[in-house]
Amino acid sequence: MKGFDPKFKDFPDYIIGITKEIWEDRGIATLHEYYSSDIVVRTPASVVIGNQNVIAATMGTLAEFPDRTLLGEDVIWCGSPEEGMLSSHRILSTATHSNDGVYGKATGKKLAYRIIADCHAIENTINDEWMIRDQGAIVRQLGWDPSQYAADLIEAEGGAANCVKPLTPETDAEGPYKSRGNDSEWGAKYAEILTRIMGADMGVIAQEYDRGCNLYYPGGVQDQSHGGADQFWMGLRAAFPNAEFKIDHVMGNEGPMMPPRAAVRWSLWGRHTGYGAFGVPSGAMVYVLGISQAEFGPWGLRREYTLFDETAIWKQIHLNGQ
Repeated sequence: MKGFDPKFKDFPDYIIGITKEIWEDRGIATLHEYYSSDIVVRTPASVVIGNQNVIAATMGTLAEFPDRTLLGEDVIWCGSPEEGMLSSHRILSTATHSNDGVYGKATGKKLAYRIIADCHAIENTINDEWMIRDQGAIVRQLGWDPSQYAADLIEAEGGAANCVKPLTPETDAEGPYKSRGNDSEWGAKYAEILTRIMGADMGVIAQEYDRGCNLYYPGGVQDQSHGGADQFWMGLRAAFPNAEFKIDHVMGNEGPMMPPRAAVRWSLWGRHTGYGAFGVPSGAMVYVLGISQAEFGPWGLRREYTLFDETAIWKQIHLNGQ
C-alpha cells in the first residue's frame, strides 16, 4: 500500500493491527503517528477534535478497564491508498471494570460489547472518524438503566447548561473525508433495504432477510428471523416517525472466504413524537447516528449488525426543555 508502513499487508491488516498495537500492546504513543494532530472523532456522545484529546480518552479508558481487548470481527472498506481509504471496523470488545472512572466506582464486572468505527486513512494516518460504542450494553452490564445513566451523566457533568453535548448536525465538525462510499451492488442493496424500512415498508424484511438470519442490535441484543428484525426497526422508527432519515455512506465488499457484505452509515434527525423504543414521546429534537453492517447469503440477508448509542439518545431526551 503506497504511503503505508510495509509491515501491513493490506488495509484491513492496517486497521486491525494498529488497533491492537494502540490498545492491547499499550502503544498509546503511536497515536502521534497513526492519528493526525487535527483529527475529528465523532461519537454519538460528543465531537472530539485533536489527537491529544484522543490520547487522553484512551488512557482514561485503559485506566478504568486495564485488560480491555478489541477483537476485530470484520473490516469493510473502500477507496485506494492514493486517494485515501475508509474502513468500517466491527469490533467485539471485552473488559473488566477494575478501577474507578467514567462509569463510576469499580464493580469488577466483566463486559462484552460491540463497537463499529468508520475511519479514513491516508499516508499511514487516520484523520477522520465516526465511532459508535454499544453504550447500552455497557451500562446494562454495569447495573444501570440507559435512561437513568444518561440522567446521572448530565448531573455529573454539571447539569444541563454545562454537560457535554451529544453529536447533532449543529455540533458536528467537518473533516477531510468527502466520499460517499463505493459502487458495490451489495452496499446499494443494503442501503435500499434500510431506506425502505425507514419509509415504513416493513414488508421488505420478509422479502430480503433470510428466515434464519442472525441479528445483533444495540444493548447487546441478539435476535433472529424476520420477527426480530421487524421488532427492532419498528421500535426505532416508531419513536421518531417524522425524523429525516439520511444515508451518509455506503460501501460493500466481496472477497475470498467471505460472504458478500455491506456497511451503511446513516442518521435520523427529528423530534421524539412517537411511542416506540424510547418511551413516552418527549418532543425532544434527537439525532441518531447509526452504523449497520450486513452479510448476504443464498436466501438473503443472513447477518445484520446495527449500532447506535442509546444513552446519547436518552441524554438528548432528558435535555429537552432543560
